[in-house]
Amino acid sequence: MPTIQDVARDAGVSTATVSRVFSAPDLVLEGTRQKVMEAVARLGYEPNFAAKSLRTLRTEKILVTVPDISNPFFSRVIRGVEEAAHAAGYSVLLGDTRHQEEREEQYATMLRRKEADGLIFLGHRLPDTLVDMVAAMGPRTPIVNGCEFAPDLGVASAHIDNTAAAQEVMDHLYGLGHVRVGVITGPLASPLSADRLAGVRAAAERHGQTAALQVITGDFSIESGLHQAAALLEGENRPTAIFCFSDEMAMGALEAIRRAGLICPRDVSLVGFDDIRFAEYLAPQLTTVSQPMDAIGHEVVRLLLDILKGRATTLQQVTLPHRLVVRASTAPPPR
Repeated sequence: MPTIQDVARDAGVSTATVSRVFSAPDLVLEGTRQKVMEAVARLGYEPNFAAKSLRTLRTEKILVTVPDISNPFFSRVIRGVEEAAHAAGYSVLLGDTRHQEEREEQYATMLRRKEADGLIFLGHRLPDTLVDMVAAMGPRTPIVNGCEFAPDLGVASAHIDNTAAAQEVMDHLYGLGHVRVGVITGPLASPLSADRLAGVRAAAERHGQTAALQVITGDFSIESGLHQAAALLEGENRPTAIFCFSDEMAMGALEAIRRAGLICPRDVSLVGFDDIRFAEYLAPQLTTVSQPMDAIGHEVVRLLLDILKGRATTLQQVTLPHRLVVRASTAPPPR
């Protein structure tokens, strides 16, 4: 097997220059870099990244854990993570925790064993395995949370203002004339569900409609939206509008509306949350809160790289912009 010395000799440069071509190519002149890469191609040289990891104590890998890999929202965030990590020269290790604490702990152990340089977790729990690391390292802890903002976790994060977004949804529905509004939340152990519900209640109180508000708990899935919306529609005071805390639940709720012999939005208006790519192709097109999913993925990687490169001296918690997208699924209530 050709060695780094063989490449250096063939290209007429030092072994240090060859090493820099792979570790910090921006520091090498374009002509020199091209000579080295031509020598690499001629000799069939492959860098020994395992040996490099032992020397630098860096793996150039980022571990990302996601609560539900089948959720289209998370797939967009992961795509953003992958794009930003690849551009920075990092590989991504992906773990689907399926909302299970045991799986979260297993992946956290990989970080403790230094099998990855940093962790991005898209759920709401900080594994117990990492609590002491956060306490000891503070803002320098190579852990970033995406999507779910909980300041007491003590880690860097990127998210939207879920409370403000939910208030905008409710203001939109009340502005159309709706009084009886049904809300299907996500699991209330989730900070984003709690924040969205706080926004719902604040708007209801501001509009004087707290008594007419109907709240039921879901789990973000299509099936949950179907079953919980059916329960709302069977009640005596059937809501004229339903706000779901995810687009997937809104898709299930739309089917529940159809099964009840009703038409959206003539009989029941419907709002989702996330703006996954299916939202605008439903019939009717779904009114929803658009989250910057790709941008969240890019931002969590930026935050982690700042930590890994020693640029983070304070805890960074970034709030990204959201947008209420009004489509055909909302209209004034029936007379």
